Amino acid sequence: MFIDRVKIKIKAGDGGNGITSFLHFKGVVNGGPDGGDGGKGGDIIFEADRHQSSLIEYYYKTKYHAENGSPGEPKNCFGKKGQDLVLKVPLGTVIKDAESGLTIADIFYPDQRITVLTGGDGGKGNARFTSSRRHAPHFSQTGEKTVERSVILELKTIADVGLVGFPNVGKSTILSKTTNARPKIANYHFTTLSPNLGICKYYDEQFVLADIPGLIEGASKGQGLGIEFLRHIERTRMLVHVVDISGVEGRDPYEDFVKINEELKDYSQKLAKLKQIVVLNKCDIFGAEENIKEFKKKVGRKYKVIPVSAITGDGLKELLSEIMKVLEKIPKVEPLKTDEFKYEKPEKLSYEILSNDDGSFEIVGTLVEVLSRNVVLTDTNSFMYMQKVLKDRGIFKELKELGATDGTTVIIGSVEFEYLD
Repeated sequence: MFIDRVKIKIKAGDGGNGITSFLHFKGVVNGGPDGGDGGKGGDIIFEADRHQSSLIEYYYKTKYHAENGSPGEPKNCFGKKGQDLVLKVPLGTVIKDAESGLTIADIFYPDQRITVLTGGDGGKGNARFTSSRRHAPHFSQTGEKTVERSVILELKTIADVGLVGFPNVGKSTILSKTTNARPKIANYHFTTLSPNLGICKYYDEQFVLADIPGLIEGASKGQGLGIEFLRHIERTRMLVHVVDISGVEGRDPYEDFVKINEELKDYSQKLAKLKQIVVLNKCDIFGAEENIKEFKKKVGRKYKVIPVSAITGDGLKELLSEIMKVLEKIPKVEPLKTDEFKYEKPEKLSYEILSNDDGSFEIVGTLVEVLSRNVVLTDTNSFMYMQKVLKDRGIFKELKELGATDGTTVIIGSVEFEYLD
């Protein structure tokens, strides 16, 4: 089964908790704080794998979590960093944010790696909170929690040349005769159920040729298999349009040619403007010669038309020569322009003050999440740290401007406080 579009959920590892610990050994009663920091959580990394050609691995398993960081240890020892999770994908995989649809990355080059989610930072141990006025802090910081994200992986084949045309016109045979690819070939429609790639060597040059299956009339509107595979020719440099010139299936070759071009135009104006070479296949069959003459009259000089017989190999050398001439004049394929979208770490400190109907105020936002990790309400020093943060950020001043007076309830996270001016 060929899978070229999946939706998966990914989550970087949480940071490990810092610990509260004090040095103890024989002869020393109060050895001071020695709680170490927690380890950083593992990252989610996508890596290009040239040996993969499908996203089928991500069709059956859709949730991927990196390893969490380990807690800190006594004697100022750091916790172990969580192991990164490397997800290998085929070349040409585009990663998009499922919620916004914006492009995060285009995995275009061999062995390319990109970090999509960064692991949470480890929490600080109590040894980090010592100061000239605070000699024995009895609190530590919990590790940063990460958020699960949904992303869409979409495979868009990277090839120099795309073979297009109706089913059973001989695209797979041409691919097998001109490249190292060995696609399944049979005399019935939709033999090819997935894009096949092959490397064509022509003297000292080479290019990648892709057989794009399943195009029929109405493909751009969801008919047949075409809509599933039109995306695979979005970044080809040119097209080789294969037409069954024999007419043995009762279809008019020129009408087939027009219909496929209409489908390309309906799907993308960019595709419709790509340089095309027209290959008239099965020219060895009786009656094809008359059809070739009629076809050339209707097409005129707009397209280069090359009669071939994929079975016997006639005309294929001329085809490869013409492809190379065209490719020399066309710029190489470039990665897609991304939307410069990236997931922000949750600790971009922001807050909002909400006024409730009962006259209380509620402070929400990432600042509250950070304070909930840093503050131990039962510890005087820790509680004073929270008050200092609120004062320094002007939150007390804002509360007063919004109408807070002595005794007004202020909610921070899951805890309620009384405001004192």
